[in-house]
Amino acid sequence: MGFSTLMCKQTLPFLDFPSSGLKMDVFNPRRHKEKVVIVMGATGTGKSRLSIDLATHFPAEIINSDKMQVYEGLPIVTNKVTDEEQRGVPHHLLGILNPSADFTVTNFCDKASLAIESVLGRGRLPIIVGGSNSYIEALVDGDDYLHRSKYECCFLWVDVSMPLLHSFVSKRVDQMLENGMVDELRKMFDPIAEDYSRGIRRAIGVPEFDQYFRNEPFLDQEHRAKLLQEAITQMKENTSKLACRQLGKIHRLRNIKGWNTHRLDATEVFQKQGKEADEAWKRLVAGPSAHIVGQFLYNVPTLVPTNVAVSKVRKVATAIATATY
Repeated sequence: MGFSTLMCKQTLPFLDFPSSGLKMDVFNPRRHKEKVVIVMGATGTGKSRLSIDLATHFPAEIINSDKMQVYEGLPIVTNKVTDEEQRGVPHHLLGILNPSADFTVTNFCDKASLAIESVLGRGRLPIIVGGSNSYIEALVDGDDYLHRSKYECCFLWVDVSMPLLHSFVSKRVDQMLENGMVDELRKMFDPIAEDYSRGIRRAIGVPEFDQYFRNEPFLDQEHRAKLLQEAITQMKENTSKLACRQLGKIHRLRNIKGWNTHRLDATEVFQKQGKEADEAWKRLVAGPSAHIVGQFLYNVPTLVPTNVAVSKVRKVATAIATATY
């Protein structure tokens, strides 16, 4: 089946909040639960970008919930956010594990819970972001419901039309190739190891290139190129399948389990380029998200007109900033 046939069903400015020195307990002194923001979405939709945008407008730190990005190595293949892209925002559970280590759902819940408490202990907002929805679900709706009893969550869902997203992830794999993905994978390849069910070797791109690296030394240029193209096509197809599965899980969490997720349609962003795309992102995703999170943190009523809500949030933020400093 060709990549093109893989399909599945399917204006607000930023608010001026203080970026430091703001203790979380002043958001609402009488509330009983700490607050946590969770950013979800299929691969390639811009989850990391949104989390960093929010963390530069609120006193926040980011906790990674991508099961492959938690490992050291393969930054291109796993699409890890770079130091430059992090823009000085502290990140947790990113590139912390040995590539061959096991990292179960239970391991994630334990480490994420510790990270949340650590971030809150510094008076900052935890923002959990990543495409591993099974990890997020286990954390939020665990058997003991400990998370729900301690924290109030704001769920943000970055959504993009699937046909458009399939095209984007295909181009993103091409960009990975230009950035040196094949050499990165070649260094990871072990001809003795055939198990792709553990550690970072589960990442999309690693098993797909197995046959290419095994046969590369014995093939002429034409057959190497053919095998390489087969690996690339398989990687694109599997990435699109992953996006469909992720979207299906989000729909289940929203429609069956009743998670109150705020959907942000970024489709128009992906239809544009350059400055126009950036402006659409601010108007359709970043701006509305900042407004939603502002209401969540400062308890501004959501049933008032938008301009009134923004005005109230600004006044609360100004008063808190004055009291804090």
